[in-house]
Amino acid sequence: MSILVDDDTRVLVQGITGSEGRFHTGGMLEYGTNVVAGAVPGRGGTEVDGVPVFDTVDAAVAETDANASVVFVPPAFAGDALFEALDSELDLVVAITEGIPTQDMSRVYRRLRETETTMIGPNCPGLITPGSAKLGILPGNIFAEGSVGLVSRSGTLTYQVVDNLTARGVGQSTAVGIGGDPIIGSNFIDLLRAFEADPATEAVVMCGEIGGEAEERAARFIDEEMDTPVVGFIAGRTAPPGKRMGHAGAIVSGGGATGTAQSKIDALGAAGVPVGKTPDEVAELAADLV
Repeated sequence: MSILVDDDTRVLVQGITGSEGRFHTGGMLEYGTNVVAGAVPGRGGTEVDGVPVFDTVDAAVAETDANASVVFVPPAFAGDALFEALDSELDLVVAITEGIPTQDMSRVYRRLRETETTMIGPNCPGLITPGSAKLGILPGNIFAEGSVGLVSRSGTLTYQVVDNLTARGVGQSTAVGIGGDPIIGSNFIDLLRAFEADPATEAVVMCGEIGGEAEERAARFIDEEMDTPVVGFIAGRTAPPGKRMGHAGAIVSGGGATGTAQSKIDALGAAGVPVGKTPDEVAELAADLV
């Protein structure tokens, strides 16, 4: 089994005619993802790699029964694209776009809470269920089918840990990059809860980073709610306080009681979660659990 996406997922791509949307649609199709439609205002009636393009998400859903969207719309217009996807009552929306204004995402997040839609991102690589479907920009060739779930704030860290897992013969059930922006659709706890409910996921790798309190909150959830074993990794151990490292959410401020690499490592350790010092050590710890 898997979480969020599988062979039955019917994908539409918002922004499919742009350079990024066109390129990564090709990659998703090559992987075997069931991409059934694109949506770009004013481009209805055209095609991209044999995929029909519609003027609106509503029209695409009505014609193709799409139930998931991947958003490659430029930042200035991505907020409107996300509202359109939410209004169409899709099961899943994956926002790849980086640099969406925080005010726009604040409004999108409020609307999201009124729906049954799951949103991943923005500023994320997407997600993949190996052997079934990938939605986003992940390099499908490094993934393998298996029983380790992965959730991460960092796209490149996802790739590194997965590559180490696959090299050890440890496959993945589903891997999700949730994004590193301050406002995102789904957080660690949302994905950990989904993995806990998936009987085919035998262990979970959670990759966090400095900034915010998401990992500390996740540690409490793991301690109180999860039976599935979890392995952790925290990026930014040597980052100086007050410096933003990579993601918009990766900044440590205040007194340092939370948000630092050490505070997150301590919280995970208190919840019984072993934390690897390197991606390869994380893979080794996960391999021992399956």
